Amino acid sequence: MYPSSALGEFLRSRRARVTPEALGLPEGVRHRRVPGLRREELAPLAGVSVGYYTRLEQGQSPNVSAEVLDAIARVLGLDDDELAHLHRLARARRPRVPGGPRPSGCARGSG
Repeated sequence: MYPSSALGEFLRSRRARVTPEALGLPEGVRHRRVPGLRREELAPLAGVSVGYYTRLEQGQSPNVSAEVLDAIARVLGLDDDELAHLHRLARARRPRVPGGPRPSGCARGSG
């Protein structure tokens, strides 16, 4: 099991709010282990593979594009504040590029 991330928790909580019926999907299985959309239902609607979406929720896709986030937000019916929060969470997970910009006050070679 992978460690839970803020992004994954946010996405799972928003997935739980959306029913398949609300998106015009067949009801399918009556007894779901968790409420809301399954990853397998959300991913194709957002135009990504189930594997990619799963990795995103598990914190294994640090370079997710704004377009993918927007597509996921559209399927989940996120409002403007939630969309902005989704983008902030995704950016917070991106690894810093070695030799890239440093926070102000951190001089190279000092220390």
